[in-house]
Amino acid sequence: MVDVGDKPVTRREAVAAGTITMNATAFEAVRDGTLAKGDIGPLARIAGIAAAKRTADLVPLCHPVPLDHVAVDVRLDEPARAVHVEARVRTRWSTGVEMEALAAVSAALLTVYDLAKALDRGMQIDAVRLLHKSGGRSGTYEGTGRSKRRAR
Repeated sequence: MVDVGDKPVTRREAVAAGTITMNATAFEAVRDGTLAKGDIGPLARIAGIAAAKRTADLVPLCHPVPLDHVAVDVRLDEPARAVHVEARVRTRWSTGVEMEALAAVSAALLTVYDLAKALDRGMQIDAVRLLHKSGGRSGTYEGTGRSKRRAR
């Protein structure tokens, strides 16, 4: 692991996003809340929050980070037959939370896949990316494709 012991504790934030697209049958069931395994919104949010909290267990050499806040926003996009996920993670610590935000998005999208796979095994998870990072020595990063709607 990288030694972060001499780095100052500062407020750090990261926002990540991703998308899963699916066939019309699966999207209708997602939209209507009729999936056999349940409603994707609450389940994907909980999966994302849990993944952010356990990122150091998932990613080798990733520091365990005490998180101040994790928010996962799940939004349906009917014309694209897609579910968009955005995660915002904050801490006051000596290392950033980009990996936690990316893990949250990935776990939320995998949960959507698991819930809807009976209707479409060809769903595609796409565009998982870092949108924003602030705090720490490297300063602020603004990625492309930033959603206008912020995670709550």
